Amino acid sequence: LALFLALFREGFSGLFMGLSASAAVYFIGALVLEDTLWWSATDADLFFVSNAILFFTATLYAVYTQDWRNRWRYLLYAVGAVLGVYLIAGVVNFFVAFNLAYVAVALVVIAVGTLFYLALREYLLRYLLMAIFAIGSLGFFYSVNYVFNDILQPHQQVRIKIALGIESDLKGKGYNVDQSKIAIGSGGLTGKGFLKGTQTKLNYVPEQETDFIFCTVGEESGFVGSTALLIMYAVFILRIVALAERQVTRFGRVYGYCVASIFLFHLFINVGMVLGLVPVIGIPLPFFSYGGSSLWGFTFLLFIFLGIDSRRKQHTAR
Repeated sequence: LALFLALFREGFSGLFMGLSASAAVYFIGALVLEDTLWWSATDADLFFVSNAILFFTATLYAVYTQDWRNRWRYLLYAVGAVLGVYLIAGVVNFFVAFNLAYVAVALVVIAVGTLFYLALREYLLRYLLMAIFAIGSLGFFYSVNYVFNDILQPHQQVRIKIALGIESDLKGKGYNVDQSKIAIGSGGLTGKGFLKGTQTKLNYVPEQETDFIFCTVGEESGFVGSTALLIMYAVFILRIVALAERQVTRFGRVYGYCVASIFLFHLFINVGMVLGLVPVIGIPLPFFSYGGSSLWGFTFLLFIFLGIDSRRKQHTAR
């Protein structure tokens, strides 16, 4: 996943990123809304995921249909029909409570049937693949509990639940993230000053020199300093991308994009982990977290690319 920039630069289809996004939506929706009821009798997780399947399937149809002239008209008809069905079901539910999630599943089944019909009528594989995507999405939804409870390790389950807000556990697994958010919030706009952060100086935040180094920046330099650091990282990564684009060999370009991807991945995961946006997995902030192995690794990674870039004129001369 960390090499996604290089993959897409070399022609990897954006469809896979869309499929990954849909899987993430199904997974999060199934976990967060599990055992939740809407409108007294509606399974919230199934209702949400079924409508998400309809949305992603309609998006695939809009992008990959061969009938470009009528696609928006058909989509408007479909949206109108779905809203009409929900309006009628909502009125009936007002008098007789029932599970609206089954209505959503029925709409998914109708969408699948329509796609199968289009595939047979027009002999197009894309419609068949869309139908398989919708069926697979429902299957993925029903497998979330098994994957989460039987495949993931207990510590992974707890970290995901804390990141999604399902559990808090402020004295246990959620202690690190909670203290890091307190430290960042206490920094305010301009921070408390260099080495004057109370949360970090008093060691309330564990691993503040390594995995949670960003909370030290947030407390001591505040929003201004944190933003400045992120801007510098953005300029740094964009500069690597610019150098990768000017390479004359495919290997140099691919390697440059891989370097940029790895730095971007580490930045996103580390900062997101400190802010409680992603589960805690223990990943360093490049050139900032304390640790000799990560420093040497990032240095070699970067300077090999600089060496490749310095020799591009030799390849041009040949």
